Amino acid sequence: MRLRIEQRPEPSAQMRIAAPVIATALTFLAGSVLFAALGYDPLITLHAFFVAPLNSINGLSEWLLKASPLILIACGLAVGFRANIWNIGAEGQLIIGAIAACGVGLFYPNPESPLLLPLMFLAGTGAGMVWAAIPAFLRARMNTNEILVTLMLTYIATLLLSFLVHGPWRDPAGFNYPQTALLPPAAMFEPFDYAYRLNPSVFITAVAVVLMWLFADRSFLGYKMSVSGAAPLAARYAGFRESSAVWTGLLAGGAAAGIAGMAEVAGPLGQLSPQISPGYGFAAIIVAFIGRLNAFGIVLGGLLMSLLFLGGETVQMTLGLPAALTRIFQGVLLFFLLAADFFIYYRLRHIPEHA
Repeated sequence: MRLRIEQRPEPSAQMRIAAPVIATALTFLAGSVLFAALGYDPLITLHAFFVAPLNSINGLSEWLLKASPLILIACGLAVGFRANIWNIGAEGQLIIGAIAACGVGLFYPNPESPLLLPLMFLAGTGAGMVWAAIPAFLRARMNTNEILVTLMLTYIATLLLSFLVHGPWRDPAGFNYPQTALLPPAAMFEPFDYAYRLNPSVFITAVAVVLMWLFADRSFLGYKMSVSGAAPLAARYAGFRESSAVWTGLLAGGAAAGIAGMAEVAGPLGQLSPQISPGYGFAAIIVAFIGRLNAFGIVLGGLLMSLLFLGGETVQMTLGLPAALTRIFQGVLLFFLLAADFFIYYRLRHIPEHA
């Protein structure tokens, strides 16, 4: 018996919408099998992972707080993904944005200035865009692969962060820990309630979702980006420049990641450390595809991914499960999502053996 992969003449629109739901359900099923193999009751463990974290006001606050950077970065990445511009380096752009914003907060001459937060916002945005402009220039001028360049720049950003917090920016009163001094109060988002960490940076994410929807679904430039991704030859015939899509896609992703980095240092963290991000830049790639590169779908995907982060921390503290479990769930979810997408666009056809 032989099988042949064939492209479907007309992919199902209904299945495109249902695929993330199916992938999520299969992830829960795979998680149950994994927990049972580890010797844990699947129902109890899944409850601890996905329900228990949301049983308190503090849990809901942390859920929204972790979802905010994921949604923000995914919105920026989706702009490029629609045009087949693959920015895989949002993690590095987040780190660079955090470094630039923290530098402004630490070294601005007037630490009580009301301009401090706006300046940090501009620094984070600009730094993220500059970091993304490197692969944009190389792709537009030299036709390099933006996947490799953006990914390699992430390691450079991580090493730069490590150098700063272990060296010139290390807090001399920090008991030799690799971290900077705390930012002044004027450089911090004030929490809505001092008992919880949720802060006004979530409004930045809300604005980004609306802007992404307007750009992708209501603007001519967004239409050009979608055409460039779906039908490159038709886009060239219509006069749409590929370099324009490259710059727009990468700079949008860099700006969003840089803002997310600024929001992290000015929000729940208040300083730079080597653990500035638990992997938001990479997880946001999955969020963008769960949301089908649609602004409001990305919101749902970000809430789901945030729950994976929060649930991983909960079962680590309550059941003693390893922290790597979060990454396992992310990888399994991406695997099932890609598998579902494969069967949306392709099918396996049985080819009979000839005598």
